Amino acid sequence: MTKIVINGMSCEKCVEHVKEALEALNLKNINVYLDGGFATFEGAVDEAVLRDALDDAGYDVTAVEA
Repeated sequence: MTKIVINGMSCEKCVEHVKEALEALNLKNINVYLDGGFATFEGAVDEAVLRDALDDAGYDVTAVEA
């Protein structure tokens, strides 16, 4: 399970956008938490690709914890 800390989420629509961005990377068991500003998922992805995908969606990944 990987945990990422995300800046920029302020509503449930943001949660949906983050989940969609992670789903597009073929990640599994995605959970996005507005309270706390983080998401968890299973699957392998290059950190730069992950950061770029969320940046393109309008969010900033501040930490990645494997």
